[in-house]
Amino acid sequence: MDTTADLLKTPLHSLHLELGARMAGFAGYDMPIQYKMGVMQEHLHTRANAGLFDVSHMGQILIRANSGNVRDAALALETITPVDVADLKPGRQRYGLFTNDKGGLEDDFMVANRGDHLYLVVNAACKHDDLARIEAALSDTCEIEAQFDRGLIALQGPAAEG
Repeated sequence: MDTTADLLKTPLHSLHLELGARMAGFAGYDMPIQYKMGVMQEHLHTRANAGLFDVSHMGQILIRANSGNVRDAALALETITPVDVADLKPGRQRYGLFTNDKGGLEDDFMVANRGDHLYLVVNAACKHDDLARIEAALSDTCEIEAQFDRGLIALQGPAAEG
C-alpha cells in the first residue's frame, strides 16, 4: 500500500488540507474524498445544486494538426477511436473510447473542440499509456502536448450550466 508520502499531489492539494478534506490515495494521487459536510450531504448538494471536484490527477492532452485545421486533428484522432470527432462543433465536447485491436475497451476520455485544437481529458491511471497511444498514431500529422502538471476542476450538478 502506498504511503501518503509516496502519493503525487495535485496543484490544489494544500487547499484541500486547509479546508479540512479527508484525503486518500487514488490512481497514485493523494486526493480529497470527503469534507466536513460528509459524503451524503455533499452528494445531495451536488444533485440539487452543484459541486466542485478536483480532477487534476486526470491527464489533459492538446492535439493540433500540423496543417492548422482542427478538422484534420479530428480526422486523425478518429483513426484510433470509434467516435465521430470531425463533426464536433467548436465549444462542444463528447465522450470517447480507446479500443484495442479486437475492439475491446482500453480506456475512455472526453474530447472537446476548442476551435483551433482538440482538448482531451483522459483517466489518471492510464494517462501515460493514452498519451503513448496518441503519439504513436498521430505524431506524423499532429502536435501532441501533454499538460499533466495543470490543475483541473469539474463543476457538476444542475446549477452547473448557465
